[in-house]
Amino acid sequence: MTTVLIIDDERPIRSSLRDILEYEEYNVLDVDNGIEGLEILKKEKIDLVLCDIKMNKMDGMEVLVAANAITDVPFIMISGHGTIETAVEAARKGAYDFLEKPLDLNRLLITVRNALERGNLVKETKVLKRKVAKTKEILGSSNSIALIKETIDKVAPTEARVLITGDNGSGKELVARWLHEKSNRVSLPLIEVNCAAIPSELIESELFGHEKGSFTSAVKQRIGKFEQANGGTLFLDEIGDMSLSAQAKVLRALQENKITRVGGEKEIDVNVRVIAATNKDLLKEIDNGNFRMDLYHRLSVILIHVPSLAERMDDIPLIASSFCEEICHDYNIPTKEITTDAMKSLQALPWTGNIRELRNMVERLIILSDKKITEKEVSTFANPSTVKHITNGDVATKSTGLNFDNFQSFQEFKDYAEEQYITHKLDKNAWNVSKTADEIGIQRSHLYSKMEKFGLKRD
Repeated sequence: MTTVLIIDDERPIRSSLRDILEYEEYNVLDVDNGIEGLEILKKEKIDLVLCDIKMNKMDGMEVLVAANAITDVPFIMISGHGTIETAVEAARKGAYDFLEKPLDLNRLLITVRNALERGNLVKETKVLKRKVAKTKEILGSSNSIALIKETIDKVAPTEARVLITGDNGSGKELVARWLHEKSNRVSLPLIEVNCAAIPSELIESELFGHEKGSFTSAVKQRIGKFEQANGGTLFLDEIGDMSLSAQAKVLRALQENKITRVGGEKEIDVNVRVIAATNKDLLKEIDNGNFRMDLYHRLSVILIHVPSLAERMDDIPLIASSFCEEICHDYNIPTKEITTDAMKSLQALPWTGNIRELRNMVERLIILSDKKITEKEVSTFANPSTVKHITNGDVATKSTGLNFDNFQSFQEFKDYAEEQYITHKLDKNAWNVSKTADEIGIQRSHLYSKMEKFGLKRD
């Protein structure tokens, strides 16, 4: 249900607005001063604010400015002493609209509806931008991350080739994206190739393209990744898995800035900056005969090593909090708090999957925990193959009885866990949907959608 907050120091005005808005089936909260209003904005999910300008303790304009620093909820300012100057000032400070007292009922309701629609559009736009934008901030304040950021700033504007090393899930791709974002080639494409995901017999066609009829399935001409990235950046991920024959052709492309399509004879000029990444020790691969030394030296003009999460445990609170906020926004629920003890428990885990594993863990905790993520939740859900429960201060572990091999993907397990969690909470609250929605921190309409998705009905 849509929630509207009224901030006005006149009780009759608050009562009148409450009656009107509740008749229109809005959920209404009201306070008589701006200080309490700001506290509510920090803690509750508010969709719209109606705020008086002339108030005791804190002026309405001050409330508007302070609120803009913590939320993007639309504000409608109201005043009994309205002037054009006041309306202009309110708009300049971020108010959606300005209404004069005494309030006209029809104009009030139309303005409220329009403001809510705009607020929804702003939220949807932010979510879409976040999903589309793959270049996210490199989070962390450790010395190793500071060195990586400093290196990116120095190297990105140059044409130097870069070799990025680090474990799986540590964030090598993000470093490559920032190298492109801060380069002079940013207006042209960044083309990514996962060398480990392409069969060795197809890697050359993928990189350099092929001519029609060059092999059995070549029914038409294909433009390769080098040509697609012309003028921009080519990111060769997991280059340690590339075949030796493809390595030879890549070396030639780097030396001469020319390529030849598979089955073709014409040389094609390409202007590409190559960034490569690997989780392997390429010097050992060279010793074993699996990687060309001359290609290694061509690629490694600049070396950037991305540390594993275990090497920078102090960064976990910042990264986990950022993931928590992002995921809660995507799920359209209030941001859940990760307690200090829970954060310490996260820091104590081994994190063999690095940043990728941490994000999955935070998403799992958000789904399966209540309004706060506590140490108990971390202990319980850190490893889904076991359930840990606390009895008299002792931590015991018992099997869940689930066969996790039955779940083909994390999404399938997540849906199962979500269904079980919602069913449990509904049973606990005698299938009172409003009470359950409040307890688990989501909107009632969102809970109804989940019930419909899983076909949950009271027996």
